[in-house]
Amino acid sequence: MIPDKAPKEDVFLGSEDLKKEAHVPSFDKYKELYIHSVENPGEFWGDVAKDFFWRNKHTGQFLDYNFDVTKGEIFIKCMEGATTNICYNLLDRNVHEKKLADKIAFLWEGNEPGDELTVTYRELLQRVCQFANVLKSQGVKKGDRVSIYMPMVVELVVAMLACARIGAVHSVVFAGFSAESLCERIIDSQCSLLITADGFYRGDKLINLKLLSDEALQKCKDKGFPVKKCIMLKHLSKEPEEIVGSRSPPAKRSCPDLEKKQTGKAKKTRPVPQGVLHTVSGYMLYTAITFKLVFDYQPDDIYWCTADIGWITGHSYITYGPMALGATSVLFEGLPTYPDVSRMWEIVDKYHVTKFYTAPTAIRLLMKFGNEPVQKYKRKSLKILGTVGEPINPEAWQWYYNVVGEKRCPVVDTFWQTETGGHVLTPLPAATPMKPGSATFPFFGVVPAILNESGEELEGPSEGYLVFKQPWPGMMRTVYGNHQRFETTYFKKFPGYYVTGDGCRRDKDGYYWITGRIDDMLNVSGHLLSTAEVESALVEHKAVAEAAVVSRPHPVKGESLYCFVTLNDGVSYNQTLEAELKKQVREKIGAIATPDYIQNAPGLPKTRSGKIMRRVLRKVACNEKDLGDISTLADSSVVEQLFQNRCCTAV
Repeated sequence: MIPDKAPKEDVFLGSEDLKKEAHVPSFDKYKELYIHSVENPGEFWGDVAKDFFWRNKHTGQFLDYNFDVTKGEIFIKCMEGATTNICYNLLDRNVHEKKLADKIAFLWEGNEPGDELTVTYRELLQRVCQFANVLKSQGVKKGDRVSIYMPMVVELVVAMLACARIGAVHSVVFAGFSAESLCERIIDSQCSLLITADGFYRGDKLINLKLLSDEALQKCKDKGFPVKKCIMLKHLSKEPEEIVGSRSPPAKRSCPDLEKKQTGKAKKTRPVPQGVLHTVSGYMLYTAITFKLVFDYQPDDIYWCTADIGWITGHSYITYGPMALGATSVLFEGLPTYPDVSRMWEIVDKYHVTKFYTAPTAIRLLMKFGNEPVQKYKRKSLKILGTVGEPINPEAWQWYYNVVGEKRCPVVDTFWQTETGGHVLTPLPAATPMKPGSATFPFFGVVPAILNESGEELEGPSEGYLVFKQPWPGMMRTVYGNHQRFETTYFKKFPGYYVTGDGCRRDKDGYYWITGRIDDMLNVSGHLLSTAEVESALVEHKAVAEAAVVSRPHPVKGESLYCFVTLNDGVSYNQTLEAELKKQVREKIGAIATPDYIQNAPGLPKTRSGKIMRRVLRKVACNEKDLGDISTLADSSVVEQLFQNRCCTAV
């Protein structure tokens, strides 16, 4: 599974200084630890657990599980019988035992430049204790569910940890979701209380959370599930007298009459929330150790993950993983392009960020504007760059490595899911040589396999379904309130394996390459094609900044390729360019992958977290106007433009 020796060609390693201080300093050490973690998981994870506080030790084996639906109910158990408190491990232990009381926990950077705040671990502990008492005074008790619908502010972290402190279960809803989406998630999780804010700005756009929350609570009531209590943070509507002595700064762009403002109504369609359930002990261990080793965390690091806490990346690698290690993190409320496209690099220099973690979508977006916005800032503090959210195409990887990191920062291209809790396929800085675009090798304790359609394990270089053969501590335990769905979705197709839903290729060196969701695979005339591979080929053309590929039904071939391309500034779309793009894909992949349609797309439909909504693109390709729930789109006007620019599809 892991090669005997690391390959020497087409790879990048970190600087000599990085290798000297790395937790896993060589490929041989990685392989030794990996084998130990797979053959003796109880011993490996037991050593990790020694770094944390436990009121009661676990009884029985460290990890127990059944992945085979033919042998009974699916279950994953980790440290059964152990008791602890994750908030105590993140705050009290760091303040009192590790003497990190005065260390900065978060460097908060608001939407507007100059809107900033620092919070130490001592201050955070005080605020969490205060808010935990507020929750208890409102009747919240152990096991209750609390919905959190907030922008990227320190109070969001406070709310999460206050819930964890008293044993309540938090359900964080991304603040870009509509009132209907919030309502459905409140009901799905049976939440007894909502924590929200008056509103916030994302760039120039005002998001009125107060109105959205009121609308969601009314919908809950109309559906027979009244939520009687709601706590609202005054983020934008602070009056001057409220700011005196406050730990939150005045908003640079305040909006005192926020409750009167209406920002437009979202489309009223029913989403399908999926409540992935994680448990305290395993999740804490896994987020902590993956953060420590994947980012090679050192005590003097300034770490910045640009994700939103409303998504799992923000849970695992802004809140829980970094704080378990006593790290200092940047918490950013704004956008990478506001007020200009240099904002990220300005922040990197301002706070001397050493470890930087963002999405390939953001990288491709910033690539569009060339090197100058990056190179006007020094970025000398950067040591490690990371990517998350989707496979990164080699061209974006190279730009990230060469321009942003100046060829001195390893790029850790991490593959994982909400369901996995943390990284499962990833490079380790200095230890595992990196190939641009590859997720490299499995993390400790993770055993991947590639299956064909018949469920047979493939050996050597191969391509098929990515599955995992045994659990790790951070793995999901069930779908909240629907264990049957958990078993059907992840274990029924191939009994004995956890099925990721992703396609994967393993090369001759044993490196893993994620080819995209299985539903993003196209069957063209009996040939299985990866949309990610076609997208990568298109983006290799110097005129293309970003590409997205979807399938469109074809009466002869079964499916055809419909491609959307966003061009670099100053480039015009014409028939000559279209012919060049088709030729490029033909040469890179083969004639079978030649695009049937290529549409010029000045903008792609993206969520506020930067992910492309491919199902919307499928609707455009098929000229279907019933789009479903698009409340999470950052800019809904893009969709209308895409329909106007559709290719003529006669077949």
